[in-house]
Amino acid sequence: MSTIRPSTAATGAIIVGTGHTRFGRLSETLEELIVAASREALADAGIGGDAVDAVWLGHFNSGMVADGFCSSMILGADEGLRYKPAIRCENACASGAAAVYSALDALASGRIDVALVVGVEKMTHLDTEAVTRSLGGASYQREENGVSFPEIFARYARAYSQRYGDPTDAMARIAVKNHHNALANPLAHMKKPLELDFCLTVSDRNPMIAPPLKVTDCSLITDGAAAIVLTRRDRVGEYRHAVGFRAVEQVSDLLPLSRKDLAAFEGPQRAFRKAYAAAGITVNDIDFAEVHDCFTIAELMTLEAMGLAEPGQASAIVREGQTERGGRLPVNLSGGLKAKGHPVGATGVSMHVLAARQLTGRAGDMQLDGAELGVCFNMGGGAVTSCVSVLEPVKA
Repeated sequence: MSTIRPSTAATGAIIVGTGHTRFGRLSETLEELIVAASREALADAGIGGDAVDAVWLGHFNSGMVADGFCSSMILGADEGLRYKPAIRCENACASGAAAVYSALDALASGRIDVALVVGVEKMTHLDTEAVTRSLGGASYQREENGVSFPEIFARYARAYSQRYGDPTDAMARIAVKNHHNALANPLAHMKKPLELDFCLTVSDRNPMIAPPLKVTDCSLITDGAAAIVLTRRDRVGEYRHAVGFRAVEQVSDLLPLSRKDLAAFEGPQRAFRKAYAAAGITVNDIDFAEVHDCFTIAELMTLEAMGLAEPGQASAIVREGQTERGGRLPVNLSGGLKAKGHPVGATGVSMHVLAARQLTGRAGDMQLDGAELGVCFNMGGGAVTSCVSVLEPVKA
């Protein structure tokens, strides 16, 4: 029997439907991925397109596909969606969270009652050089034109290493953990375990990409889509299950790397602090977190930004297993961007989908017993945009 919990939310919205394609090197087109995720989310919510008031699409693109105007592709998922307002959101790797938060704002304004939010990216038809060039559009072109994102995060890793000591052992352990977690995720791109020695060693199969980042420190080039249905919390009785937003916070920092302390995630730290304050919690209240591990150094520095470790101490808690399943705070039970995959525009929506399934006991082999509070952290650029959602079960 379902249980409806009293509201402690900072927003009046709930997730009542989720959809998620498999992530990987897929044959489906951009449109087919959008439609598949949308249909699954609508079916999960038990509604048709006619019940939706507006749709949002998170899609970075940056030249990876020719479709620069694709928000209305969502309308192909259901005849009832035709003529509904459709909006595309782009905010680098936080495009998915941008779409979610934009829909939440529309719900909070009272302008709409039901929203469908989709995140998508199609990447694997391009070679690595072309994808790297497209992703590079999310950096500060005046100073960083031609600098790859592996190099951007390598600069974070080098600055961190200079201040606190070499983090590469902990980075390798993060890769091992996330690949192990992905084995339980049927939607993950790479369901292949990694050995610690392999991740630590430069080799033909694990070359150095941007020192100290090796291939095993980098997330995957991936196709995929994810979708959620959002509605007002006072309509919870109409749906089978629901997850609420205890807090939603976004922080945008300066774009140039030259203006920031690269040994600290200042924007992410501020976003987490604001989210905790809004939710009335501390990091010790969180049961699990899905965080933006575009590179292993990003997960390591996020552990400090979220308050799980003091500055310079994240390597110790990784070595102790505190972020593994069964540890103090399991991080990236889905496999994270590192192994689940990182179809850029889909990532933020995917985090919300999988967190919602965790909180309603529908995460399958990924399920964490007794999960009551989850956090999603979606980041855009080199710690430029930081989006933190605190989620709680409302009806399970």
